[in-house]
Amino acid sequence: MSTGHHFRPVAGPTPLEVTPATAGWRYLSFGVWALQEGESRTGQTGGLEVALVPITGELEVQVGSALFHLKRQDVFSALPSVLYLPPASTYRVTALQASELAWGGAPAEGRYPLRLFQPPEMRVEMRGGGPALRQVSHILGPHLPAERLILYEVYTPSGTWSGWPPHRHDGQMGSLYIEETYYYKVSPKSGWAIHRNYSPEDGLDELLLAHDGDLILAPKGYHPVVAPPGSNVYYLNYMAGEALCEQRATPPVDEPDWAWMRQDWSGRPITLPIGQK
Repeated sequence: MSTGHHFRPVAGPTPLEVTPATAGWRYLSFGVWALQEGESRTGQTGGLEVALVPITGELEVQVGSALFHLKRQDVFSALPSVLYLPPASTYRVTALQASELAWGGAPAEGRYPLRLFQPPEMRVEMRGGGPALRQVSHILGPHLPAERLILYEVYTPSGTWSGWPPHRHDGQMGSLYIEETYYYKVSPKSGWAIHRNYSPEDGLDELLLAHDGDLILAPKGYHPVVAPPGSNVYYLNYMAGEALCEQRATPPVDEPDWAWMRQDWSGRPITLPIGQK
């Protein structure tokens, strides 16, 4: 089931899948595969570069004569290995145990070869501060070679914000046009997050409740996230757009009303109690 830019997982081997046609944009495809132990699936990249990210479980990926091993207990335990596949690649995924695998792709010319990126190659950044302190793992960040794809994993602890100050990368205000997906995991599974998409220029303003396993698209404008007390929130970002190769490092543009927070992460809270001497 889906509603606008919010997709809930469905039962079966493909809980989630969006294409440029179903998302209403130009570049980015994303999906999740759920495989039982011993199950195999075959994929073809076609004209896309594709990145595979294990969410949980243990898998083998055969690409020609090369065999790659992907294993992860869960997203809250460790960084992943990320398998990068160039265009015109055929691959076969086999689950050695019940597993969940995310994949996503974007149009590419084939400038970079097949490669397995390992955790030591990935930058881990503590971003923000105060109530907006979070971890951003650059699992296929701009420092690693790809044509259009950029991948991050973001951890938003209980009671804090991420994507803050609100920022955009939709071609407005001098930003580059880059599409983005948010695939959510929440601990505990009964928890949730609030995701807002808004673009004052276009009349977009939606407040979305993200549960464990949900996919939310950031079609344009600003897109902050908050984790309520008691909910620890992870999301996997796939991004792709007009930024090519080294241009992928171009920063987004902050919303002017909130850019000051980069100089004061406390957020200028009021002092309690109020009305007592």
